[in-house]
Amino acid sequence: MSVSRAIAGLEAAVGGEHEAVAAMLAEGLARVEERFDRQLNSDLPPVRALVEHVERYRGKMLRPVMTLLCGLAQRGPSATAADLTEAHVTVGAVVEMIHVATLVHDDVLDEAETRRRAQTVNNLRGNEVAVILGDYLISSAFHLCSSLDAQTTALLIGGVTTRLCEGELLQLHHRDDFSLDEATYFEIVQRKTAELIGAACELGAAYSGAAPATRQRLRDFGMRLGVAFQIQDDLLDLTGEERVVGKSVGKDLEKGKLTLPLIHHLGRADATTRGRTLRLIGAGEPARQRLTVDSRAVRDALESTGSVEFARDTARRLVREARSLLSDTLPASPAADLLHAVAEAVVARAY
Repeated sequence: MSVSRAIAGLEAAVGGEHEAVAAMLAEGLARVEERFDRQLNSDLPPVRALVEHVERYRGKMLRPVMTLLCGLAQRGPSATAADLTEAHVTVGAVVEMIHVATLVHDDVLDEAETRRRAQTVNNLRGNEVAVILGDYLISSAFHLCSSLDAQTTALLIGGVTTRLCEGELLQLHHRDDFSLDEATYFEIVQRKTAELIGAACELGAAYSGAAPATRQRLRDFGMRLGVAFQIQDDLLDLTGEERVVGKSVGKDLEKGKLTLPLIHHLGRADATTRGRTLRLIGAGEPARQRLTVDSRAVRDALESTGSVEFARDTARRLVREARSLLSDTLPASPAADLLHAVAEAVVARAY
């Protein structure tokens, strides 16, 4: 089910000129999904029910997509479906499992009610169940990762998850910090989002025989793409509609999380405009009182200082840099072409 959603999303974003490699990717993603499901299969019916519910969190499957595509692209124009090894499939399942775990935990932190147009686990079963389910997913990911021959992969993934948690803790530390600067925002985003995408790209290439320098460049490619992806997510939280985005929106403001458009606005606005915006977003008020924030007025304020366009331009620049790294690193091939197309789709998406 999620494989068809992921492929449909790719086809909508990149068109039909990549059919052959898209078919290889679909086959690989089906194997990832099967590995994911098998790893999480429990003999306890209540656990199985929770896992089945959370499986719908697999949407775009960006991280396993990047693992598989980087693996194929490293093989060059002669790549076939046979080049996607069991190690690629395992890594794809591991990075997706960790990602889904972060979504479950994020929904607790944000008190979100919907994701993928369905109830979140915390809304359905409460915070205690959601927290332990997220832990179960992370534990299962490391169990699966340990099945790989190379301990270096487990060490790399362990470092990534440590930095991911550090990014979340740094963001929590800066909640309601209305003087947050851009440098700290990027530090948060690089750790909490970009690290995992960078690792997915690096490991995909590594298991196709990439040299250390190539691995590093593809990691950098994924890191830039990951930051751009998060900026787009932040924009959708401010400007998107829940029925289109498919999850609760407006949560960043409600929880006092400053993202790039608002940081830019508060740094560029004159004193009067800044004060008006701070009152508008409920600065200094309890989170429960921010539920009535006028999102349209906030968007108008951000647009008055060009902050929405600034964030979009930043995301586009990062995608350009990522694509330049890709062009300089990998030979031309259908898989590399699709990687370029996926990179562009990251900032063009509406969900």
